[in-house]
Amino acid sequence: MVGQVVAVHRSASHSFSKYAEDEIVLVVGQGVAGDAHAGATVKHRSRVARDPSQPNLRQVHLLHAELFDELVGRDHPVFPGDLGENITTRGVALLDLPTGSRLRFGDGAEVEVTGLRNPCSQIDRFQPGLTAAVLDRAGDGALIRKAGVMAVVTRPGPVRAGDTILVHLPPVPHRPLQPV
Repeated sequence: MVGQVVAVHRSASHSFSKYAEDEIVLVVGQGVAGDAHAGATVKHRSRVARDPSQPNLRQVHLLHAELFDELVGRDHPVFPGDLGENITTRGVALLDLPTGSRLRFGDGAEVEVTGLRNPCSQIDRFQPGLTAAVLDRAGDGALIRKAGVMAVVTRPGPVRAGDTILVHLPPVPHRPLQPV
């Protein structure tokens, strides 16, 4: 499976949306250099309040541009960086990847997918009704979270818009993604 990086983002503050950059730099065990969510332990405020010593399984947030296409078609003008992702992708079915999948970017930076982003109330504060738009139901009634995936950095390096993304699946049996 091969995809492409559409855009890269970071923010030094705990703002909801992130700012477009020419490149971001991934740091092993930390995340995106200069991003408020970088670190070996949790940085998301709600998780820090519960237990600041938890490992940071949410170092890098990846979101598929195909979701933006869907949302714009449903009268939700949302674009890369708006939902706080670090890397916007196209051509990779992020939500279908098993836990432990590795994504290698351009010059060799790599992340390991740890799980799904669990949409939070900030999404509706950004745009009313958007939380419902990034959730769905499967035929069996199971909740489908479409707000992207979270990952940890396993190989350092830069990531830029236009970089290719190579997907490496983990050995079977595959474990489906769960919220992290």
